[in-house]
Amino acid sequence: MGYTEDERVEVKKEFLRMIVKMNIDMARQTLITGFFETYIQLTPTEEEQLMNEVKQMDKKEGEKVMEVMVSYERKGVEKGKTSIAKNMLKKEMEVDLIVELTGLNKEEVLKLKEEMD
Repeated sequence: MGYTEDERVEVKKEFLRMIVKMNIDMARQTLITGFFETYIQLTPTEEEQLMNEVKQMDKKEGEKVMEVMVSYERKGVEKGKTSIAKNMLKKEMEVDLIVELTGLNKEEVLKLKEEMD
């Protein structure tokens, strides 16, 4: 869609720069970033290249871009934990064990269990 395989890292870097410049609220940022992430998914090697390029940016801009990246990554980790907890609940595992293995708190796991019933 207008870029080559070799330009994937540059496309994502420029996307992140635009998100930072737009100065939008977290909900809109998450929506837009989520769409973009389904559109272009970088390999681990490309992600590493992107991180290196972000570190070479102007300090202030680089920090803001990094903040967007870390925020989005954190949400992905939490979503993964929730998904795993749901699978564990389906297998009727003990709530305390789920808490221990996922790092979610007991209230979160109990809420998930309630939602599934």
